Amino acid sequence: MRPGWDEYFMQIARTVSTRATCPRASVGCVLMRDHRILTTGYNGAPRGVAHCSEVGCTLAGDHCLRATHAEANAVVQGALHGVSLQRATAYCTHQPCVNCSKLLISAGVTRIVYEEAYPDPVATELLAEAGVALVQYAALEGARG
Repeated sequence: MRPGWDEYFMQIARTVSTRATCPRASVGCVLMRDHRILTTGYNGAPRGVAHCSEVGCTLAGDHCLRATHAEANAVVQGALHGVSLQRATAYCTHQPCVNCSKLLISAGVTRIVYEEAYPDPVATELLAEAGVALVQYAALEGARG
C-alpha cells in the first residue's frame, strides 16, 4: 500500500536516524517543503570531532555534550548549502528539545511531526507562541483509524 506523505517522510526520518553516532539515542530529522526533501540530520559529533561511538559520550547530567542534535544538524545543512527552510515541515523521530525548537522556529519551520515524545513544556510553549504546529505522528495514525 502506498504510504501517505506523513508516513513517507517519517520512514525517511527513521532511516536517517540509523546514521546516529551517539549511542544514547538514534535520532533523525528530515526537513521538507512541497513534498521535497530539503535537508536531513542525525545526532552525532560536529564535523572534525570524534564521535561518541569512537571515544564515548561527554555527559553533563543526563545529556551528551559531544553530540549535536539531529534537528540542529538538519538546520546547519541548510545553512551550509544555501537551502532556505522557510515554510518547511520537520519530521523528527523524537520531539525536539527547547534548543532545537528555537532553531527550527528561527529557520522558518512551520510544522513539526514527531514520533517519540520528549515533553518539554518550554519548547511546547515557544512553538505555540511562534505558530508552529506540533503534531505527534501516533495521533495522526489514530486519526486515520
